Amino acid sequence: MGPVPQHIAIVMDGNGRWATKRFLPRVAGHKQGVDALRRCAKACAARGVAVLTVFAFSSENWSRPSEEVSGLMELVVMALARELPQLMGDGVRLYFVGERSGLSDKVNASLNLAEQTTASNTGLVFNVCFNYGGRWDIAQAAAKLAAQGQAITPLSLDLALALAHVRDPDLLIRTGGEKRLSNFLLWQAAYSELYFSDKLWPDFDEAELDRSIAAFNERERRFGKTSEQLAIGGAPLA
Repeated sequence: MGPVPQHIAIVMDGNGRWATKRFLPRVAGHKQGVDALRRCAKACAARGVAVLTVFAFSSENWSRPSEEVSGLMELVVMALARELPQLMGDGVRLYFVGERSGLSDKVNASLNLAEQTTASNTGLVFNVCFNYGGRWDIAQAAAKLAAQGQAITPLSLDLALALAHVRDPDLLIRTGGEKRLSNFLLWQAAYSELYFSDKLWPDFDEAELDRSIAAFNERERRFGKTSEQLAIGGAPLA
C-alpha cells in the first residue's frame, strides 16, 4: 500500500437498507452501523490516518420517520456512554460538528461530555458531523464573518467553517452504492478524491477501507496543475 491519506471523510450510507434486507427495523441497521464505525476508526488509526470525519446525521434527516429519528438520538447517547472509555484508551479526540440548537438537552450534554473528556487526547482526530449540512456550514461561516465585520474571502471563509481545525479531506468515501455528496463537506471536498463503494455501511470492513486507499493511490492529484508541472515541481502532499 502506498501513502495513506491523512484525512478520510465518509458518508456512511446504507444502514436502513441493510436492516430492511433482513426484515429488521431501520434502527437495527444504525446499531450495526455503530459497530462498523468502531472498526473503521480503529483501522484508520492503525494505518496512520490522522483525521476521520463521518456524516452521522444530516440536517435533512429530520424529515425521516419520527421513530427512526428518536431511535437515532437514543443510540447516539448510548453509544457514546459505551464507547467513551475505549476512545480514551485509544487516544481519540472527538469533535461533533453541526448545529447544536436543534438537539435535545440530553443529546447536547452527551456530545459536550465526550468532547470535553477527549480534549487532551493526541491520537486520531475523529469528527462526527451531526445535524450537519454543507450549505449550513458555508452560511454560518459567512454570517459569522459578516457579524464580525470581516471581508468574506476564500481564506477567511475557510477559517470560519466548522472544520477549520483540520485539513481538507484527501479522500471522501461514500458507501451504499450512491454517487453523490448529499450536502456533505461541499467546500472542504473541492479537491478530495472520491471513492464510491457498493457495500452497505454495516458491511464496510478493513478490506474495503484498504481498497479505497489503494484506489486513492492510483490517482494523480493535480490541484489544477498539469501532470508536467507536477513532474517538475514535485507531487502535492497526499
